[in-house]
Amino acid sequence: MSWQTYVDDHLMCEIDGQHLSAAAIMGLDGSVWAQSDSFPQFKPEEITAIVNDFNEPGSLAPTGLFLGSTKYMVIQGEAGAVIRGKKGSGGITIKKTNQAMVIGIYEEPLTPGQCNMIVERLGDYLIDQGL
Repeated sequence: MSWQTYVDDHLMCEIDGQHLSAAAIMGLDGSVWAQSDSFPQFKPEEITAIVNDFNEPGSLAPTGLFLGSTKYMVIQGEAGAVIRGKKGSGGITIKKTNQAMVIGIYEEPLTPGQCNMIVERLGDYLIDQGL
């Protein structure tokens, strides 16, 4: 199965008539493995800051998480494993696997819990597969 299929079929899937607004799977080096058409154009330093937060949990909290020049307020996640951010009625969930990051961006009416479930379920599956 291609990485694009994981994004299209597992991250951008429909839940209760709703779906993520954007999603991607990226290597920890910042390389894009696959992404939705709607995924924002990001800067390399934004990805570096996210990876650094996985290595040093809490480093993004003072400044916020930036992706595609959009600032998200960092909210409770799982240190070294999950970063969650909020912006207005939407937000972002990033799950770290052994080799990659699974990223989901959502807007209402999708809930933070639904976004977390979509992103973290795929992340957990990839971890189980050794990825």
